[in-house]
Amino acid sequence: MPLFRVLTPLAIALTLATAPLAAQTCGNTGSGFAQWKQDFADQARRAGVGKRGLQALAAADYATRTIAADRNQKSFKYSLDKFMQVRGADAIVRIGRKRKASNPNFYAALERQYGVPAGILLALHGMETGFGNFMGDSAVVSAITTLAYDCRRSAFFIPHAIGALRLVDMGAITSATQGAKHGELGHTQFLPGNALQFGVDGNGDGRIDFYDLSDAMASTANFLRAKGWRPGRGYQPGQPNFAAIQQWNGATVYQKAIAITAARIDG
Repeated sequence: MPLFRVLTPLAIALTLATAPLAAQTCGNTGSGFAQWKQDFADQARRAGVGKRGLQALAAADYATRTIAADRNQKSFKYSLDKFMQVRGADAIVRIGRKRKASNPNFYAALERQYGVPAGILLALHGMETGFGNFMGDSAVVSAITTLAYDCRRSAFFIPHAIGALRLVDMGAITSATQGAKHGELGHTQFLPGNALQFGVDGNGDGRIDFYDLSDAMASTANFLRAKGWRPGRGYQPGQPNFAAIQQWNGATVYQKAIAITAARIDG
């Protein structure tokens, strides 16, 4: 049985004066990032991160562009019409229909397996990366660890930072892998924790690569199915599958835009 003792005010003062400073849990500038990484390495190790992941953490840089983007997400404040205009919804519909028509068996197979129709997958693919034309120019590990350190949404991003480091261990990404400014990766911009949990080897080559279209589409469909997608049911606001779309992105205007764009693609 452990022995406890009551400290007098003087003893408490002496203990605080001689004890090491508590580990910094977050910060709003880059000045504490190096120390935070050292402290976070212990947490990462306890979460199962191995040597390669820890090396990637040590090499991560404070991502100033990520912080700037996180403070300036104006498009999610637009009206629905403005948001769809800015995101190029008409072009996404046009290209999405062509892609569906040119590879119908691919999307039909995904719908048979996961219940998610082509329109949803193509709307997400188009909205997130312009159908893979731009998948980001920020180092995923640096971006996601910066957000885990940043005080604004640290609790949300810490599991995704752990996820990114474990993906490094698995060989799915490296410390140099490029993604979006919030650490999202691949064709549909998976957050790393979601990539770790819902990633699927869609092309059967024995590895999961979110920069491979087959893997990315299968993983996206798998995510939606795991979040409650019900085959054959509607996905507009108020319908059963809209709740699964809401799990992909928390912005209401984005959720509605995906539902509308997908319906237009599916025709």
